[in-house]
Parts: sequence; C-alpha cells; structure tokens
Amino acid sequence: MRNLDKYKGVIPAFYACYDDEGEISPERVRALTAYFVQKGVKGVYVNGSSGECIYQSVQDKKTVLENVMAEAQGKLTVIAHVACNNTKDSQELAAHAESLGVDAIAAIPPIYFRLPEYAIAAYWNDISAAAPNTDFVIYNIPQLAGTALTLPLFKEMRNNPRVIGVKNSSMPVQDIQMFVQEAGDDYIVFNGPDEQFISGLVIGAQGGIGGTYGAMPELYLKLYELVQQNDMKRACELQHAVDAIIYTLCSGHGNMYAVIKAVLQRNEGLKLGGVRKPLPACIASDKPIIEKAAALIQETKEKFL
Repeated sequence: MRNLDKYKGVIPAFYACYDDEGEISPERVRALTAYFVQKGVKGVYVNGSSGECIYQSVQDKKTVLENVMAEAQGKLTVIAHVACNNTKDSQELAAHAESLGVDAIAAIPPIYFRLPEYAIAAYWNDISAAAPNTDFVIYNIPQLAGTALTLPLFKEMRNNPRVIGVKNSSMPVQDIQMFVQEAGDDYIVFNGPDEQFISGLVIGAQGGIGGTYGAMPELYLKLYELVQQNDMKRACELQHAVDAIIYTLCSGHGNMYAVIKAVLQRNEGLKLGGVRKPLPACIASDKPIIEKAAALIQETKEKFL
C-alpha cells in the first residue's frame, strides 16, 4: 500500500495573489505561502478554482507555483492543479510542476465540449505522462466543469499507477462514500465542499481541500481535530458556525474570493490584491459584509479555540 499520510488533513486552496496592477505578485505569493506554513496546515492546493485558474496564463501559473515552492521549502504538501482546456498546455504545466518537486498534480476534465469518457481518460493520462514520477489527483467538480466523475471512469483511471485519488467537490456526500468504497484504502478522497467538511470526513474522506480554508485555517484545523477525537457534538457546532461565515463571504457584490482577500487583509495583514476580471471586485457596499465576516471569524476563534 502507498503511504498517503502527507495528504491527510487540512489543505487550503491557494488564492491568486496580484500586485496593484493586477499581475501576479511573487512577493504576495510568498507571503501567503509563509502564512500557511505559520498556521500549521498540511499543505496547499495551487492554481485551482480559488487560484482563478481559468483566468491565468500558463506563465502566470508557473510563476505562482515557483514562488510557492521556493517559500514552502518542504514544509507543506503541495498539489499543483495543472489543467488547461487543451492537453498541450496542461502537459507543459505538469512537466514544470514535476521539475519543481511538487507532491502531486491535479486536473479537472476538459470543459465546454462534452467529451466521451474515453477522451477524458486520455486527457488525464496524457497529463500524467508528462509528470511520470508525480502523484495524480482527479478533480471532480461537475457543477462547474460540466462533467462528472463516474465509477466506470474512476475505475479506468485507476489503471494509471500515478493516480492516488479524487478531490471531490460535488455536493452529494454520497459521492465521497462511493469513491471510497470503490477504491479502498490505497487511494485518498478529499472533501471539497467546505460547508460539509465534517460530513465528508465522517463518510470516508481523509482530508479536505477548500476555498474558504485560507480565511480561517485555525477553524478547519479544529474541525479536523474534533472529528479525529470523535467529538461530533462540538464538531457540528463549529461546522454550523463556519457555515455562517461562508454564507457571509458569499453575500457580497464582489466575488467570494474578493471578499476573502479583503478579510485576510483586515484580520491577518495580508495584502493579496483583488480578483481578475470578469470576476466582480468588491465595491463600497461590500464593506459591512467584509467587516461582518472578519468579526465572525474572530468571534468563532475565541469561542472554539
């Protein structure tokens, strides 16, 4: 059996970090990486949805990952999402990620065209072949990608020895259960939807990768600890409190990641820039929402930590 321990735990999805002109800021990427090291999370998931991946160029993604790896210095498990909407660019990013020594690469299926499952499998295997010495994680997010990971497709992908599991961001917790039952202990399934973190862990996920973890990593670390201790009453109370924060983060005019970055600047002194168009930026009317979310995070920490 493979040793998957380095993937078990809380893995925040890394945010895109821009300078004041809206370009990738190496300095801010390094500052966010150092923040995650200091918070004690298991690792980071780089250049995924939270990293605004579909709005980044190949070079943008390389710059982000290079600076994450330079700052992390082996202190974090690093999973690099490398999927582009064509195989060639995805393979270039996969080879680049392996050259930097990441722990794993990951990929959503190709979007827009509804490809048959054999074409999706070929796409993923071609990406994996460009990083032949690196673990591969399937990213299942059907509500955005338009394609769901089925059990037959998952079975086909397990013929690739580099495939170690699934980042499951579909909403039904049952999907996590099915993937765990289908694959067994030699594979890992990550819970994706932050609102059901403890539910995913209880049903069989061994770790979580999420877009709101970065705004409040201590709370997710506590949730993970409570589930490991089987203190489910306290875990449920904290999950409900975290969900209230998530709903607030999602309630602005600005995109959730714009709100999160504003919250991080307020609570942690991290300046990460805004979001890249066409994602909507925060506007003046979002200030009370940002203040409310920031205060809720602080209050929840005081109550549960």
